[in-house]
Amino acid sequence: MSTTTTTTTAVTVPAVLRSEWIKIRSVRASFGSLVAVLVVALGMNLLLYVSVGGPEPDGKGDPVFRALFQTNFAQIAAIAFGATAVSSEYLNGALRNSLAAVPRRGLLYAAKAAVVAGAALVVGLVASFAAFFAGQAFAGRYAIGIGEPGALRGCFGAGVYLALMALLAFGLTFLLRSAVGSLSILVPALLMLPFVIGDVSAGLADYLPDRAGTAVLYQTPPGGVGPWTGLAVAALWAAAALAAGWWSLRRRDV
Repeated sequence: MSTTTTTTTAVTVPAVLRSEWIKIRSVRASFGSLVAVLVVALGMNLLLYVSVGGPEPDGKGDPVFRALFQTNFAQIAAIAFGATAVSSEYLNGALRNSLAAVPRRGLLYAAKAAVVAGAALVVGLVASFAAFFAGQAFAGRYAIGIGEPGALRGCFGAGVYLALMALLAFGLTFLLRSAVGSLSILVPALLMLPFVIGDVSAGLADYLPDRAGTAVLYQTPPGGVGPWTGLAVAALWAAAALAAGWWSLRRRDV
């Protein structure tokens, strides 16, 4: 009886959150993908601005999107982070050990999702603001300040968007039990599907997760979805993936 009481007492929310963060830090693939969000965002922006003067050297196009163009590359790293944070649980019976330590599957799933979302959000925000200021330092006469209409919103929204992409991959990887499967679906879908659907129905393409979510990166979004509405649509996609992942973990045997 004392053993049962001790185990139940030990499984607290802070303890599970701390355990999940330790897992992320200790698994090279997931921690490396998290760091890559910052490296890719900052590196791509500096590369574009230092080498050719920016994604659009002539200063044409939306000024805020031009300053946050690197988010298109950083989202791949965010997706990889969400996927690898889960896939490590399916190696060598790790999930079985996790459930032995935390028998409440709902607590384990929620804690893991919270840690992934929190880590992706913090790194995403740092990456977006750092890349913005670094890029504008080399933008010359086309540089904009953080006070430019939509710039602050865009930097903040970029961090939120990257966290949502990590959660989208998180839920899908729990459903598929494979990071490779999740990435093989999400990466082509995000890079090509909006253009394929856009040829048939541009209005429908505006509600895909990446097209809707990246509306916040524009001073004036090009589609019919506003910046905050677009983030809400991306959040609904992430929520659907999380629900599917939870269903998979709850219903399937480990």
